[in-house]
Amino acid sequence: MNTKGVGAILTNTRVLVTTFVIVVAAVATAVFLSVRNVDTPAATASDESPAGQTVRDNSHRLNTVPDSDVYFVEFLDFECEGCRALFPAIEQLRGEYGDRVNFVLRYFPLRSHFNAERAARAVEAAAQQGQLDAMYKKMYETQADWGEQQVPKDDVFRGFAQELGLDMAAFDAAYNDPATVERIKLDIADGTALGVQGTPTFFLNGERLRPRSYEDLTTALDKALEN
Repeated sequence: MNTKGVGAILTNTRVLVTTFVIVVAAVATAVFLSVRNVDTPAATASDESPAGQTVRDNSHRLNTVPDSDVYFVEFLDFECEGCRALFPAIEQLRGEYGDRVNFVLRYFPLRSHFNAERAARAVEAAAQQGQLDAMYKKMYETQADWGEQQVPKDDVFRGFAQELGLDMAAFDAAYNDPATVERIKLDIADGTALGVQGTPTFFLNGERLRPRSYEDLTTALDKALEN
């Protein structure tokens, strides 16, 4: 690799790390404000709900490594700007550790985001047809087009399903199935029981992470893998 190429890579890495620090600070501020405004999620844990768990048997894995007991979990909201801003960093993390670490997605749509639950239902419906990863990425790549709007975006999400070549009858059935909403509420209940108050919130092997840089994440994963 030539010197110019190495320099470009280092520059891109520094930009990513700097962006991560800025976004983490912004997310922390947003979480603080959401708590002050009592911005509760769309559902909370009931007395009948089990104690919160970071990973369940049916939790969605973006990367599955059967012989690894290291689990990186993100409670996320597809309409959350902080989640979208950190999406490239999480994708880079998956690229570096996806063959050694299980990356788990948990839904946590916030009430203040009008289309967040709808987006989660679309991702869940796509997951039932084996297109979890594709729809997950689609939501963040297009968030600027449909997010922060106070009108339903069901047709937009259905359009994404068509673009992915999904069976639309099956997609529509899953999207409108009360069981899909209950699946999302279970994630919310787990997150609430674990103290999640905003998104994105990360856990590594059951322990909450509060990263301030990309290196904080890689260091935590390296230590988990060593153990």
